[in-house]
Amino acid sequence: MIKLAPSILSADFARLLEDVKKVENAGCEYLHIDVMDGHFVPNITLGPGVVKSLRKDVNMVFDAHLMIENPDSYIKEFVDAGCDIIVVHQEACKHLHRTIQNIKSYNIKAGVALNPATPIDTIKHVLEDVDMVLIMTVNPGFGGQSFIEGMISKIKELKGLIDSKGLNVDIQVDGGIKPDNVLDVVKAGANVIVAGSAIFNSENIQETVDLFRKNASK
Repeated sequence: MIKLAPSILSADFARLLEDVKKVENAGCEYLHIDVMDGHFVPNITLGPGVVKSLRKDVNMVFDAHLMIENPDSYIKEFVDAGCDIIVVHQEACKHLHRTIQNIKSYNIKAGVALNPATPIDTIKHVLEDVDMVLIMTVNPGFGGQSFIEGMISKIKELKGLIDSKGLNVDIQVDGGIKPDNVLDVVKAGANVIVAGSAIFNSENIQETVDLFRKNASK
């Protein structure tokens, strides 16, 4: 069974709580929180203060995707704000294993993200330490981009490596995922599906969420 993680990046920030409650009420398990600093990626989004304000009224799993430089400097702030999972980029961490251990020291889940051009081999020695790997299926920084088809083979490669090690590690995918291509990434091995504009910008969020689940289970 897949888990759906609507991306807050595509929500209406003027009605943020209202939009988030819509996806919660539609049965989505995770809230994917896109944190961008304008340095690691060419965009700026939100900080721990916004997360903390949402945490009071939302019961979803808060999945923070830190697309920022020096993520270690902010991990505690996002933990204190109420995040359940923190995902850092391999490309942003000088000492990735240390950063993962830092996250896990707060008794929350740790994940590592890979940009499209970053090979799976760069994280094979820390797979035993993470709870989730995020495969970016677009280049990070902006919502509404088109899915990069070449990432299907990358998801399959990661799934094969996880299975060969006998690990229980989730595979999350983020970027350009829609009801008409969700089955492709699920068959490749993904089980946590990030979708932004496809969900938040749809005319009927409940119907779109149901369609994601239906298509993913074909």
